Amino acid sequence: MNDWWTRLADFSGYADLLPLVGNSLLAGALLALVGGLVGVFVMQRDLAFAVHGVSELSFAGASAALLFSLDVVAGAVLGSLVAALLVGLLGSRARDRNSIIGVLMPFGLGLGVLALALYPGRAANKFGLLTGQIVAVDDARVSVMAVITVVVVGGLLVVWRPLTFASVDPEVAAARGVPTRALSLVFMALLGLAVAMAVQVVGALLVLSLLITPAAAATRVTASPVWVPVLSVLFAEVAALGGILLALGASVPISPYVTTISFLIWVVCRVVGGRRRAHGWVRRATA
Repeated sequence: MNDWWTRLADFSGYADLLPLVGNSLLAGALLALVGGLVGVFVMQRDLAFAVHGVSELSFAGASAALLFSLDVVAGAVLGSLVAALLVGLLGSRARDRNSIIGVLMPFGLGLGVLALALYPGRAANKFGLLTGQIVAVDDARVSVMAVITVVVVGGLLVVWRPLTFASVDPEVAAARGVPTRALSLVFMALLGLAVAMAVQVVGALLVLSLLITPAAAATRVTASPVWVPVLSVLFAEVAALGGILLALGASVPISPYVTTISFLIWVVCRVVGGRRRAHGWVRRATA
């Protein structure tokens, strides 16, 4: 048991290790910003399952790039975009979308596992694509992630109002001339880029912790169109940066810490939201 605790939380020499994760902290902050904003629309458009499906193709692209000694980030981005655009083009209805994702997920995961099985390099590189690596983010990768952040955040700001309208009430939006199909494709492309970023930090298996859970937590405590994205980004930042800082004192991957913090935030928000709703019901009943 003591050995387990040492592996989970050994902060001896923590100050010496902290400078090693400067790039990881910056990457985590960028990812949390993107994930918090994208997650708002993922919740509105009921695309939680799609996020996981896109992550599997992102994992396949990154694994193939690792096998052939190519840029892993480029491979992850290519895999994510292919999956996201396929879902956007072929899955206009929820039933069609879920069936397509159900086909893509095992296919992408199988290709990724095959590529990793053939990869002759370090086992840490293989494991990191699935569960994240705390010190694997170099300057070049941070630069690419910064560019992706600008593209995703800038794209969301451009389409925010019509995308919100199309997400909340797609039939009325289409009747009023909003290009709902084009907006869906644009958002799926932005989602693909966000997933590719997440794979670099928390791994392919746990991207939901930064692309869904913070937004889900935010919607538990407020319905404000302003505060939901603000709280979603805040929760994602706490989970990402807190997870990295805690993982620095451990010999296990970063993802368990990020996912645990994200989950605890969701639990707290669910309890607070439940109490507020219960209090509101009591007030209305006694009024």
